[in-house]
Amino acid sequence: MDFSSGRKKSLTNTQTELYRHHLQFYDQPPLENISLGEFEAFAVDRLKLLKTVENVGVSYLKGSDQYSNKLVSELKSLNFPYRPDADDRKPQTGPSEHDKRRKDHISHFILRLAYCQTEDLRRWFIQQEVDLFRHRFDELSPQQKLELLNRNNLQYATTSVKEKILLKDELLNSSYNVSGITVEEQDFYKVPFQDALDLVRARKVYLKAGYVYIPQKDIVTIVLNDFRTRLSKSLALTARSLPAVHSDERLQPLLNHLSHAYVGQDYSIQKNVGKISLDQIDSLSGKSFPLCMRQLHQSLRENHHLRHGGRMQYGLFLKGIGLSLEQALQFWRSEFIRGKVDADKFDKAYAYSVRHMFGKEGKRTDYTPYSCMKVILSNPPSQGDHHGCPFRHSDPELLKQKLQFYKVPASGISQILELVKGMHFQLACQKYFELTHNIDDANFSLNHPNQYFIESQKVLGGGKEIKREVDTAQRLQENSATKGSAATREPAADASKAEDEMTEDLDSYFQDA
Repeated sequence: MDFSSGRKKSLTNTQTELYRHHLQFYDQPPLENISLGEFEAFAVDRLKLLKTVENVGVSYLKGSDQYSNKLVSELKSLNFPYRPDADDRKPQTGPSEHDKRRKDHISHFILRLAYCQTEDLRRWFIQQEVDLFRHRFDELSPQQKLELLNRNNLQYATTSVKEKILLKDELLNSSYNVSGITVEEQDFYKVPFQDALDLVRARKVYLKAGYVYIPQKDIVTIVLNDFRTRLSKSLALTARSLPAVHSDERLQPLLNHLSHAYVGQDYSIQKNVGKISLDQIDSLSGKSFPLCMRQLHQSLRENHHLRHGGRMQYGLFLKGIGLSLEQALQFWRSEFIRGKVDADKFDKAYAYSVRHMFGKEGKRTDYTPYSCMKVILSNPPSQGDHHGCPFRHSDPELLKQKLQFYKVPASGISQILELVKGMHFQLACQKYFELTHNIDDANFSLNHPNQYFIESQKVLGGGKEIKREVDTAQRLQENSATKGSAATREPAADASKAEDEMTEDLDSYFQDA
């Protein structure tokens, strides 16, 4: 007997019911088949979204109108659900609300596979997903919040009007920001105290006979705790299943690189070759290099040598800002022979690796510069190494001394160290950019050392206020007609082409150097 049609119908009904709602706890994994291209595209968009949640969470006060408006804008542009009252009528352009919710559901589980591998990755993923969930929950109406609680077995009883009148004084005195009028107007949930320990500890709720009375506006704390607990347990279970997942040769390369993938602009040499001379490097390192590259350059000048990790990280960065192969060979040779390496040894032991970076040896892979995520999460430095991210891999006291040496003001150092303490390493680097360039707002999200260099050159060249809304065609015409230095020109970017190629090839996103 053939049960396949009945099973398919059952799965369809389950998914349809799931996508009727704007928000879910991601308890049910997706059951459908999707293409590898769609798998990859969903993962990249989800990663962009979570990176935006992280950046917005530090730049704006969580829960504020600015914070909410920014997140809504990003959710909309990446085709994720952003309005709880949206219906599923097919829009004239773009995906339907059902398609957005399907994408949200599937992409969450894809990133679970990539971010369950280490404690640091799990912690980062949980925090961003919790912040995103909080924003979406706050957007729900009171009735929608109650429906969400019931669907997920969080069926807390609401206090009756009679009981609220009897406990009016206690509720008024114990609940934060609740007036006598609103006590009668808003709902209070009666919750077992062990489910609200954070609120009990902070003395924000009234406790009686083993139950706490929580105002509706504070119920989000209970919901978030439950969501965080479920997600943490799910990630632990997912980690146990990784060996089976990694046995699939189609998914293993993607998942191995997704956790430290870079999904922004390509800073490859083709756009910048020949734009700087060797004589400019010392000056540029002090003005326009991010701290990771500045410390590598300083170490190279002082020790006349860098280990392999440092040579790869710094060499690819220099390649990205415009050094040609001939210039790179000259640069590394001239520096190494000042130390313990003579010219003959350099040609035999080191020149190969320089040519290899440019795709002239080995597999002929034209390697791209490392992104911030790759620098932060892969190949941590050991004793004697100078590569890596100073904000991630340096002791806080040593980082403080380094920032003082580079004349960063004391108030700015405190802000940077606070961001580092919160594990916001890229935002700490962005704050370093603002402080060293004397600007209040960098007006970009930092994701790449070469992006730092280009944005620095814009500021120093007086081009910070370049209009970002100029269309792509006009930018291409201007760039082809203007031949200037790297200090006055922004690399052209064909946005529509980038969108078309988003799902074309795995290597275009996750090429590993």
